Amino acid sequence: MKKVEAIIKPFKLDEVKEALHEIGIQGLTVTEAKGFGRQKGHTELYRGAEYVVDFLPKVKIEIVMDDAMVERAVEAIQQAAHTGRIGDGKIFVIPVEDAIRIRTGEKGDDAI
Repeated sequence: MKKVEAIIKPFKLDEVKEALHEIGIQGLTVTEAKGFGRQKGHTELYRGAEYVVDFLPKVKIEIVMDDAMVERAVEAIQQAAHTGRIGDGKIFVIPVEDAIRIRTGEKGDDAI
């Protein structure tokens, strides 16, 4: 099993969710986040004063899936979240040792 974490622009969430649904991903977790990468934020002018916005709004998507689905899921996220502009985000693939469904006690692939 693998955990796929994607950090994307908030307005791309619906497109990414639809793309994942189309390939058969049934569940995911979404968290609102703030952060920056290479772009280091940006400056804004407010009431005549300039200030730096260090942390930009992002959305973090987390999905645990069977190894066989990872490549298709990563591709779906990449295509749906792409704008071609700086700050499109990142995708991380992390190994998962085990998963347990709390309600039934199922383990491993059965739990996801």
